Amino acid sequence: MHILVVTAVPAERDAVTAATAGRPERISVPGGFELHRTRPAAAGGMSDGPDAAEGPYVLDALAAGVGPAAAAAGAATALTAAALGGHRYDLVVSAGIGGGFAPGAPVGSLVVAEEIAAADLGAETPDGFVPVTALGFGTDAHRPPEELVAAVAAATGALPGTVLTGSTVTGSAARAKELLARHPRALAEAMEGFGVAEAAAAHGVPVLELRTISNPVGPRDRAAWRIGEALAALTAAFADLPRALSSRSTP
Repeated sequence: MHILVVTAVPAERDAVTAATAGRPERISVPGGFELHRTRPAAAGGMSDGPDAAEGPYVLDALAAGVGPAAAAAGAATALTAAALGGHRYDLVVSAGIGGGFAPGAPVGSLVVAEEIAAADLGAETPDGFVPVTALGFGTDAHRPPEELVAAVAAATGALPGTVLTGSTVTGSAARAKELLARHPRALAEAMEGFGVAEAAAAHGVPVLELRTISNPVGPRDRAAWRIGEALAALTAAFADLPRALSSRSTP
């Protein structure tokens, strides 16, 4: 099984690959992108050394940049390069830290997306926000495979719910309340998931989104952010991920 993990920044990418002890292999792809390839151990096995248990997948981690456009471009580039090289990815994962909607997703928790929704793709009208689908164009949400979401939640303790993608991070209680009114199952907010999902859909590859919560969604209080803890939780999540994948031969 070959998995592409797309993060926004190198710190998130490195937190993902830190789930294994071996040094990642670096692979250049067009557009100036660099994949960090690792081979995580099987569930319960060692991740490095001569006695390492062979893991259920090969993982390519890519730091594509911040925002849905950069994420889509990076993911699409990696997916296309793989296809031109004669193989394809079995799963694409958007991963990183994000904001959590209280009280459903407290700081330090892990969220797996049942739905990856574009929070601000649409139009403002006198009657409120209208999503792009209601305008008759495209899509504003992707749904990862239900069985895989359930397996990941069981293996990692992740909270299943909607993860919102926005080009602008929420900075007020009023905006957080508005988003929850439109997306009652929203647990997390980030900036890349929908872009990654669009690229995966274009290539016919299943998608997941995993977010560890570093701060509450709402008024920005940098002193309350727990980025280090969230990155450590991301590493722990990917260390547990083989248990979810080993129960399924394909997503």
